[in-house]
Amino acid sequence: QVQLVESGGGLVQPGGSLRLSCAASGRFFSINNMSWYRQAPGKERELVAVITRATFRNYADSVKGRFTISRDNAKNMVYLQMNSLTPEDTAVYYCNAAIRQTVYSVSDSSTWGKGTLVTVSS
Repeated sequence: QVQLVESGGGLVQPGGSLRLSCAASGRFFSINNMSWYRQAPGKERELVAVITRATFRNYADSVKGRFTISRDNAKNMVYLQMNSLTPEDTAVYYCNAAIRQTVYSVSDSSTWGKGTLVTVSS
C-alpha cells in the first residue's frame, strides 16, 4: 500500500512564501510523474505543476514564474516552492503521483494525498 502525505500549508500574508512537501511511503518499485493540484472553495480541482522523473517541468499559467516544483528521487519526495502569493492562491493543495507498483507492473497507479490547506490573507 502506498501513501502520500502533504505538509507545509498554513496562513501567509499576500506577497509571502510557503514551501509544500509531499512524502511517499509504502511498497512500490518507482515513482514516475509527480504533480501538485489545488482546489479553491467552490471551484474545480486544477493542475498546478507537474514534474517527471527526469525533472522536466510544466506549470499552470496562473502560477508560472512564481511557483517552482522539484523532487528528490532518493527520498521519494516532491516539493512546491510558492512565492509572491496572492489571495487567489488560497486552496487545498493535493499531491499526486504515478506509481509503478512492481518491476512487472504494466501500468502506473495514480495515488493522491489528503491535501494541505494554504490560506493567503491579510
